Amino acid sequence: MFTGIVQGIASVARITDKEGLRSFTLDFPEGFCKDLEIGASVACDGVCLTVTALKGDTQADFDVMQQSLNLTTLGGLGQGGRINVERAAKDGAEIGGHPLSGHVDFMATIASLRQPANNHVIRFAVPAPWMRYIFAKGYIAVNGASLTVAEAGREADGSGWFEVWLIPETLRMTTFGEKGVGAQVHIEIERQTQVVVDTVRDAVAEKIGALMPALKLFAKERGLDLGIE
Repeated sequence: MFTGIVQGIASVARITDKEGLRSFTLDFPEGFCKDLEIGASVACDGVCLTVTALKGDTQADFDVMQQSLNLTTLGGLGQGGRINVERAAKDGAEIGGHPLSGHVDFMATIASLRQPANNHVIRFAVPAPWMRYIFAKGYIAVNGASLTVAEAGREADGSGWFEVWLIPETLRMTTFGEKGVGAQVHIEIERQTQVVVDTVRDAVAEKIGALMPALKLFAKERGLDLGIE
């Protein structure tokens, strides 16, 4: 488990392609690798990876299978690329953000950027059907960072957008300040929210039962999306 509090920025020191996977040697900030062991988990831009080798006090290797390379931005990561990193939380650790699994749900795209005084506002475009789990003032993990959704908007097709406001300290500790419009990021939704939404949806679908075909027809005629398959 991770807490969503980014502990530093790592850079790619070396990439080695092997059959069916790619090995990354990451260069970490001073002190990050203290007591780090082979087999330990590290969130790399929100993706849980396993340490396969340790190289000195500041470097470690991670193997990423082809499927993960295809489904995340790690496949486009090159030498010198920078990513947010966090070590797995220890028992009794303070949860400064919210609990994360390190499993990416989908990728969002930066739609726009604004920079009011001492703030950095990022709007993300979200594909359908993931907006059903994103609410203003709720938690969300973006590239491994636990953030609060400031505003959110939904479209009839189940897609939408949300915004986060970042203070200078967050920009200093993460790579968000380096991201431009069009960049893709990893999103992990907040699990409790997902459970509640899915439970309510299932309960409604079960209760409505035979009325569902008529409701779907009613919604279709008016261009509405009930969000129920």
